[in-house]
Amino acid sequence: MTSGYEPWDEARGAEIIAERAGLEGATLVILHALQEAFGYVPEPAIPMVAQAVNLSRAEVHGVFTFYHDFRKEPAGRHVLKLCRAEACQAAGGDALAARAETKLGICLGHTTADQRVTLEPIYCLGLCATAPSAMLDGRLVGRLDEARIDALVAEAQR
Repeated sequence: MTSGYEPWDEARGAEIIAERAGLEGATLVILHALQEAFGYVPEPAIPMVAQAVNLSRAEVHGVFTFYHDFRKEPAGRHVLKLCRAEACQAAGGDALAARAETKLGICLGHTTADQRVTLEPIYCLGLCATAPSAMLDGRLVGRLDEARIDALVAEAQR
């Protein structure tokens, strides 16, 4: 199993930041670029971003923590996001989330020990009419039931 991400390197992080520091909305642009390169936003990058865009570390950390797609650590090879919004919960999403957690042996927000699967909550995929729903590696899946969640988990574990 190989990752498509670079290992964290401070010099490479500084390069990514410098290339984007002058852009409009640079904070978000830089955070996205760091995550695209490394698979997550390393903690040492936060003060580097803050200095480059003339914000406090707290302000950059606030942006980082506000957006749920930014990660503090690398994700697994596959990312399974389960919708936790009200429509999906009302349609049986809680039981399906518990089923996925049991099958993977992890709780929402964690990665399996073999680094294959990260199971994440997401708060609305916009598929309320086909609730409950999920997203596997960017692919939307609606009308989940036990068989479909089992198939998604099995696919993610490959």
